[in-house]
Amino acid sequence: MRTLHAIAPLREWLDGERRRGRRIALVPTMGNLHAGHLALVERARELADVVVATLFVNPLQFGPGEDFARYPRTLAADSEQLERHGCDLLFAPSVETLYPQGLKGLTQVRVPGVSEGLCGGSRPGHFDGVATVVSLLFHLTQPDVACFGEKDFQQLAVIRKLVDDLHFPIQIEAVTTARADDGLALSSRNGYLSAEERQRASALYRTLRECAAALAEGDAIDTSLARARQALTDAGLQLDYLELRDPSLAPLAPGAAGPARLLGAVYLGRTRLIDNIAITLPEPAHA
Repeated sequence: MRTLHAIAPLREWLDGERRRGRRIALVPTMGNLHAGHLALVERARELADVVVATLFVNPLQFGPGEDFARYPRTLAADSEQLERHGCDLLFAPSVETLYPQGLKGLTQVRVPGVSEGLCGGSRPGHFDGVATVVSLLFHLTQPDVACFGEKDFQQLAVIRKLVDDLHFPIQIEAVTTARADDGLALSSRNGYLSAEERQRASALYRTLRECAAALAEGDAIDTSLARARQALTDAGLQLDYLELRDPSLAPLAPGAAGPARLLGAVYLGRTRLIDNIAITLPEPAHA
């Protein structure tokens, strides 16, 4: 695996691969890799001839008081894992490389609608930072396909709309959430949890599953969501949100049936956890 830190050699190397007619897949990450990231690399390997991973802790997507300074930076360990899983090129730029003019007054990309509410409501400006850095990485690497995990479902929806609206010729591939044995969605931030918090954390996925099962049986949406929110609180998790949306993340229409997405976010101490699952709502009963 080749590792590059500067833009010019990145472009030069990828231009050579494109001249050879090779299909390029991109896996953007912030590092501190776990099995979920590596599943993205493995899927990229299936979809393309060349796999490019990026490792960049993006300051634009961290708000005031968030964990930018303490976010784990584990380049050496990440490089070893990427190489073992078939990555061809790692691009690991500095902040100064991607934002040479600094952050003040920087051109940014905003994806309205889908970026609002849910995590966007709790983290104002977060998805502007995500959309900006992903647009930049797309521009620099010009991949044929890019792989993203379903755990960050709102981020996935933002990127899909970004690609559609700006006519990026890129296939966006969603990869199923990787989970621990107790169902907790794998996340770099899980490492912040104490042993006691880690035990409680599994309540998020368990509660989502229980709520989804009730909804699939035809229970009233408001009642099911209220019961699930109380269950999370009773389990010692501080609720950020628990909502049911359509697959595009638009609010559900009254009496909606068919595919939907149940999304939740909670806090355990200083650690914020998110998760979501797909469900199918039954047709409403008719008198």
